[in-house]
Amino acid sequence: MLSIAVLGAECTGKTTLLRGMAERLRINGARVCVVDEVLRDWCAAQGRTPRPHEQAAILQAQIAAVDAAQTCDYLLCDTTPLMTAVYSDVLFGDPSLYPAALAHQRRYQLSLLADTDLPWQADGIQRDGPAARAQVDRRLRDVLRIHALAVQPISGRGVARLECALAALAPLPGRLSSADMAPAGGRR
Repeated sequence: MLSIAVLGAECTGKTTLLRGMAERLRINGARVCVVDEVLRDWCAAQGRTPRPHEQAAILQAQIAAVDAAQTCDYLLCDTTPLMTAVYSDVLFGDPSLYPAALAHQRRYQLSLLADTDLPWQADGIQRDGPAARAQVDRRLRDVLRIHALAVQPISGRGVARLECALAALAPLPGRLSSADMAPAGGRR
């Protein structure tokens, strides 16, 4: 099983990208498991964003969701505990979640880093705004660099963004060939 994480600050198209990847891989015969962002479901259920003392439980729930995933060809994760740690650090000044988040991040064979090149859009209570997005993006990139965590940058809009992400799979062992990942209805 190839485990792939999609990282990025708010409103960088992580969920849309992950859904597009899953669809393309499934169309081409791959068994794909998707682990959704725990924070999104938590905010919807609670009707608010988490408080500082609730961050660790969200991080642990994200890890548990990954651990509970079925065996498949591709495990696609819509964010990871690292994003919870970064937000906890940026928003609350609490860096205590980094050790668990960094240990978990090292489990992925590929981490995609969604760029902030998409326009910011409001999306309920979970979005803090363009300034916060920029601050989180800077901190995330610093953490990735400091801890030597490899990421594949993903940019572009629409299909170009999806193609960029699918191209990042090419060097991974056991992946579908680039011809297999062509869009439905024809080859690239």
